[in-house]
Amino acid sequence: MIKIVLDALGGDNSPKVNVDGAVMALNAIKDLTIYIVGKEQQLKDLLNDKTYDKERLVIVNATDEITCNDVPTSAIRTKKDSSLVVAINLLKENQDINALVSVGSTGAVLTGAVLKLGRVKGVKRPALCPILPTVNGGIVGICDSGANVDCDAEQLYQFAIMSSLYMQKVFNIENPRVALLNVGAEEEKGDILRKEVYQKLKQDKTLNFIGNMESRGLLAGEADVVVCDGFSGNVLLKSTEGACMELLGLVKKAFMKNLKTKMGALLVKSEIKNIKNLMDYNNYGGAVLLGTAKTVVKGHGSSKAKSIFHCIEQAYNMEKNSLRQDIEERFAVQEQ
Repeated sequence: MIKIVLDALGGDNSPKVNVDGAVMALNAIKDLTIYIVGKEQQLKDLLNDKTYDKERLVIVNATDEITCNDVPTSAIRTKKDSSLVVAINLLKENQDINALVSVGSTGAVLTGAVLKLGRVKGVKRPALCPILPTVNGGIVGICDSGANVDCDAEQLYQFAIMSSLYMQKVFNIENPRVALLNVGAEEEKGDILRKEVYQKLKQDKTLNFIGNMESRGLLAGEADVVVCDGFSGNVLLKSTEGACMELLGLVKKAFMKNLKTKMGALLVKSEIKNIKNLMDYNNYGGAVLLGTAKTVVKGHGSSKAKSIFHCIEQAYNMEKNSLRQDIEERFAVQEQ
């Protein structure tokens, strides 16, 4: 039985979507128990008309909430009865509880996870790795996407190892293609840091390193994971998401221009819907935090129930496929 703690507060649509997503997960995954943390009576009211296995859902009361306006370090230290702190403490103190899912403040989730849960031995810094769809129907991971603004070569090299294992173990991608985000595809391109990382990745024969990748190639399906520092990774992620949303808006505007274009829209309605679904982050869950002592998945703040479900599914699959243990073993070998 995989046991997951779900922080029910902190998101734009919390706690309703958290409850709905939890129920979806319980009904879809039979060897799953969820500890849902939030305001007890509020959660009970939202669960009142739901159909699910009540033996596999535990409500844990927490009266406070960490918001995006709170300073992460201070909030983790002072808001002891917030849903996030209670959830992290529950995970830390119970060996049989496997993972945490939260759509709350990214800074608070990262701070709480690193300070309270700690890192896998040998990992210099944990890294966030979200998943995006590619135009050929595949997926690509970005590691790191914001946890570490400044990185050295060893950290980026470790991001490659962890994210490659993640894509292999959770998404069944055999020998994942690893690319390094850079300003050009040629080996000599980039700054001193990127050149050093390139050589480290090239020399590690356990990695399927395919070289540098420019940002415009992210959604082309050329790589399974793109390695970068958290600053450039976050810019890459948000600019890509923003560009996709704006393009969809332009397409909609073009089709609604006049009667002729509206008739054309009817003919391709299903295809446009497929593209919209392909680009919808709610279908892909959240960003996993690789390298922490226990599994953590950080969902989008504006997640809907479907996204909550996929975040829980991600955490479940990470534990079911022993990703954390594989990362521990890999870095134990490196330290020898």
